[in-house]
Amino acid sequence: MRELFAAGYFHYPRYLDPVTQGRGTIFHAIDWLVRQRAMAARTPCRLIGVGFRRWKAANLQPMLALDRARVTFVDTAADAARLQPGAGDWLLHWGATPPAGVAELAAASGAGQVRMEDGYVRSVGLGSDLIRPHSLVLDTRGIYFDPSRPSDLEELLNTATFTPDELHRAREARKFIVANGVTKYNLEPRARATWPSEGRRVLLVPGRGGRRLHPPGCTDVRTNLGLLQAARQARPDAYIVYKPHPDVMSGNRIGRLALDEVRRLADHIETNLSVVSCIDACDEVHTMTSLTGFDALLRGKQVVVYGQPFYAGWGLTRDVVGTGVALARRGRKLTLDELVAGSLLRYPFYWDWELNGYATCESVLRRIVERRQALEAKGGLEGLRSGFFRRQWRKARVLTQGRTGGR
Repeated sequence: MRELFAAGYFHYPRYLDPVTQGRGTIFHAIDWLVRQRAMAARTPCRLIGVGFRRWKAANLQPMLALDRARVTFVDTAADAARLQPGAGDWLLHWGATPPAGVAELAAASGAGQVRMEDGYVRSVGLGSDLIRPHSLVLDTRGIYFDPSRPSDLEELLNTATFTPDELHRAREARKFIVANGVTKYNLEPRARATWPSEGRRVLLVPGRGGRRLHPPGCTDVRTNLGLLQAARQARPDAYIVYKPHPDVMSGNRIGRLALDEVRRLADHIETNLSVVSCIDACDEVHTMTSLTGFDALLRGKQVVVYGQPFYAGWGLTRDVVGTGVALARRGRKLTLDELVAGSLLRYPFYWDWELNGYATCESVLRRIVERRQALEAKGGLEGLRSGFFRRQWRKARVLTQGRTGGR
């Protein structure tokens, strides 16, 4: 019997390793199937997305459930109410603020209200350019970037016990990210910075984008200009590099500062190099809530925060915010590997668009690097960095390809 099993399951078939996409073993196949089943069990019987644009709904639907019939997108809470949601169903919306009527419908029907956002390792290209994501987070309490209320991530980091295997995976994932220069969007040129700092301490100040005037969790410092002023006050003799947010530079979001205001406080405005190149060349990062601070922690840099991002308050950053509400809730010290295990391994979920299934963080990291290298070899990466009007043409083409769902 053992010989028959070994012949039929070990020697005769050929298996794929989903991480490397090279030859694998039966154990790789079993791990893949177990992951699909486990991820399918994370979501309830029905998911109703409210207020999603048509292109975003089309990108998200395959990722939310292996059975696509369980996912429905509607325009408004009134449309969702006609589907008669109940206990066990989820009402999904993007970001921290629900569309009008969603919170009331969730309370009245017993359905869960779940916030959705991109994961920390997203894609090669900007989400605002309609590039499909490789990772998402679904949060039943709040959302990681809004410290005004607890989030699933904050609860996880406050209470979880991470296994030795998870900490090993976190350490290896961090090494891979650093070695390959992986970021959230993986778009900007990677080259060595040659700023003329002349021996001065180099501070990197990342700007933020978006339509909200003040980022959540910020009190005294709430604008890009205020952040630059705080950094200059903290380090009057430092060489300060200001890096605008990539969505702002692309023209997809507001948030530009007048150049004369920036030049009065910063020694250099970096609009070309990747955030990784900037982090590698700096001594410390000063930020409100930017993901750049997390990227800098992964690379062993000192990080000073003036807000309450998800990675602050755990003993890994210098927190200038004082007694922020979120920081007071974060009741223990974490190692960097524990932060990575919670933030990258447990909190998001990952999707492989080639295999059309749920993936690990490690396999998505590999896929992103492979995609970036392939685009670089063909000159396609430059197309993703192209001018505003070319991007708008690409968006129009995506929106006319007959995708369904949402607006």
